[in-house]
Amino acid sequence: MKTNVGRIDKIARILIGALLIVLALTGTIGAWGWIGVIPLATGLLNTCPLYALLGISTCKNHR
Repeated sequence: MKTNVGRIDKIARILIGALLIVLALTGTIGAWGWIGVIPLATGLLNTCPLYALLGISTCKNHR
């Protein structure tokens, strides 16, 4: 897949995903916090399948 996640988007996804996972591990928000795996993975991989389907890109050099 092509890169479609820009720098700021990537940082936000990683931070939010990690925070949700930590909160789930501590029992603060319950099991639904494991949804944080999705933004964490898309941030680490620099690609978002939903962005690709919708034709969105936050990456400056996307064509």
